[in-house]
Amino acid sequence: MADYSTQELMIIAAAREIRDGELVFVGMRLPITAYGVARLTHAPNAVGMFEGGVTRYAPAEETLYTMCDPANQRNAAWTTGLIQVMGHLQAGRVDAGFIGGAEIDKWGNINTSYIGGHEDVQVKLPGSGGAADIAAMSRRLIAIMNHEKRRLVERVSYITSPGYIDGEGGRAEAGIAVGGPAAVITDKAVLRPHGPQNELHLSSVHPGHTADEVIENTGWELKTAPGMSETPAPGETEMTALHQVDREGFWR
Repeated sequence: MADYSTQELMIIAAAREIRDGELVFVGMRLPITAYGVARLTHAPNAVGMFEGGVTRYAPAEETLYTMCDPANQRNAAWTTGLIQVMGHLQAGRVDAGFIGGAEIDKWGNINTSYIGGHEDVQVKLPGSGGAADIAAMSRRLIAIMNHEKRRLVERVSYITSPGYIDGEGGRAEAGIAVGGPAAVITDKAVLRPHGPQNELHLSSVHPGHTADEVIENTGWELKTAPGMSETPAPGETEMTALHQVDREGFWR
């Protein structure tokens, strides 16, 4: 029996995507905690930037429920406004950005707008917020979502946040000069783009799951990447950092 939860594994897998010294645009929910874990472990010089206008050099001293909590502002390196932090995206300074979504397709395009066609909207979703900006202008995009066939689809109903659009050259043709999805972290696996088309492939399977299970729960014919492996289980240092950041266990 694993001594960690699925949520804990997802948070730690997300934290591993952050590199030391990077400027990271931190999204809502699990990425808030993932940034703190990375900062306390392998990336002590990573800088966290939050859409609400906060920039931090260290995790908050209390559990964060949203990016605008007073605890996130307290002892921050910089508290400013939306325009100022989004300006760093436009200037090309953001190394990695985290977002979630309702749907993602094999090219890494993300939908947070609506389910169904223009003439037959079945579900209205919250919309973009800053997600489209993060997806278009971060040097590297990391997405986090649950692994269900209805979420990982052949083609999203609407591209809110661009991935590789329709494969090789899609971003360039759309006028997007940099970036693209680098990893999709789910509750079952990690997917990464592979090959000239940048199609998402199965990179690693979380402990307790199988490749067949992941493929069965994907809405397109998911291929495996060369060297596909098992996602490393959380280590003691990572778990200690996670418990320090999420003291109340809210995100775990």
